Amino acid sequence: MSPQTTLIVLIIYFGVLFFISWRTSRGATTETFFTANRNAPWYLVAFGMIGASLSGVTFISVPGQVGASAFSYMQIVFGYLLGYLVIATVLLPLYYKHNLTSIYEYLNARFGFWSYKTGASFFILSRIVGSAFRLFLAAGVLQIFLFEPLGIPFEIAVFVTIILVLLYTFQGGIKTIVWTDTLQTLFMLLAVGITIIMIGKELGLNSISEIYSSVSNNSMSKIFFWDINTPKNFYKQFLGGAFIAITMTGLDQDMMQKNLSCKTLGESQKNIFWFSIVLVFVNLLFLAMGALLYMYANTKGIAIPERTDMLYPIIAKNHLPALAGILFLIGIIAAAYSSADSALTALTTSFCVDFLGFKEYKDAMTEKDYTTQEQTKKTTRLKVQVGFAAVLFFVILAFHYYNDRSVIDGIFTAAGYTYGPLLGLYAFGMFTKIEIKDKFTPFICVVAPIVTFFLVSFINNSPKLFGGYKIGYEAILINGGLTFLGLLLAKK
Repeated sequence: MSPQTTLIVLIIYFGVLFFISWRTSRGATTETFFTANRNAPWYLVAFGMIGASLSGVTFISVPGQVGASAFSYMQIVFGYLLGYLVIATVLLPLYYKHNLTSIYEYLNARFGFWSYKTGASFFILSRIVGSAFRLFLAAGVLQIFLFEPLGIPFEIAVFVTIILVLLYTFQGGIKTIVWTDTLQTLFMLLAVGITIIMIGKELGLNSISEIYSSVSNNSMSKIFFWDINTPKNFYKQFLGGAFIAITMTGLDQDMMQKNLSCKTLGESQKNIFWFSIVLVFVNLLFLAMGALLYMYANTKGIAIPERTDMLYPIIAKNHLPALAGILFLIGIIAAAYSSADSALTALTTSFCVDFLGFKEYKDAMTEKDYTTQEQTKKTTRLKVQVGFAAVLFFVILAFHYYNDRSVIDGIFTAAGYTYGPLLGLYAFGMFTKIEIKDKFTPFICVVAPIVTFFLVSFINNSPKLFGGYKIGYEAILINGGLTFLGLLLAKK
């Protein structure tokens, strides 16, 4: 696919997003940006959350992992179901009961100032890392399809990627994102479905049933792994998936901001239930596409790239008909931007509410004073948003030069260290009535992931001492448990 075709696709695609942004941001206030005035239709939120949850990481990295890990990723997805059940029945009622804009306000009510700021800080750190990983993929694809053929460096691809997100979200915020994410999820799923059919035809599989039989009979379709000494063990990945869902969705302002935009608790819970069920089938589609990509590469003698994340883009761009390249480009952009736009909005919301105290402004004032205050808030919010965009720019460049692993593996590994303290804080707050010395919380939440890191390194590098057992994504449980224990020791 030529750079000119790529550029035309991008112009049309983002033209649609900017139109939606213009329509949804008319008359938008700070409240609109943060909560969509709590009037978003639950079914749009549910459908859009699929794209935000999957992101460009799932679109590229999950299919790329199939060669080495088969369908073991589904064990994590099954764990997600347990995690989403906890979110819908435990966390959402808590958030709606307190009428929260930022979910970390709960920590202020339960523990105090330092716990509140610590929780919000760990979210910001976690989301910067996760979002940078995701945007790193989007920028990499733009580099392959557009900038590299034109001799333009990767840094420019990153800059353009972030600027585009900033431009269509800066005014409407979460209200715009509810609608753009719905559209982008639709584009992503269409791209995957049509690509599967196209690869199937290239392999001589001319019907859905033939594609299903070919994938299911292939050794790469194995889902369950029971060896306790492998990171792919079912129990490790199931429990890891459950707690990853609880932390990366239920304790994450990005994902919860969409849920809190629904009219009622019931609608928000309905959104989570439907979203989680659909997510299982969508992930199976991505894994099936991954198996087909490897089968196609083996049949055509295509070398598997060292970074398997690049298998799909390379085949779509260089080996399949031009339509496949266009579909891939639309799909990856839709997947990457549906998570990146909401992440930038959530980072802005958290910083403005949790650190700048936006919600503390008084409502009882003259219309003139309100207008002046609203303009001040908008100006400050925009500065914060631009600031986070700049931070993401430099973090993405760092990943580009230093990351050498699968992106999805990188995200889940990082989540074990950055989300673990949030898991411990909320578990302690919700399941005990113990009061703590609030000033010790920052120390506890910094020490817990450090201890976890050294503990994981020691166990994984001492196979003879632990019978070959290695810690995988369950590191988040260790981290959360250490945080919980630290808080228990800090009781009044």
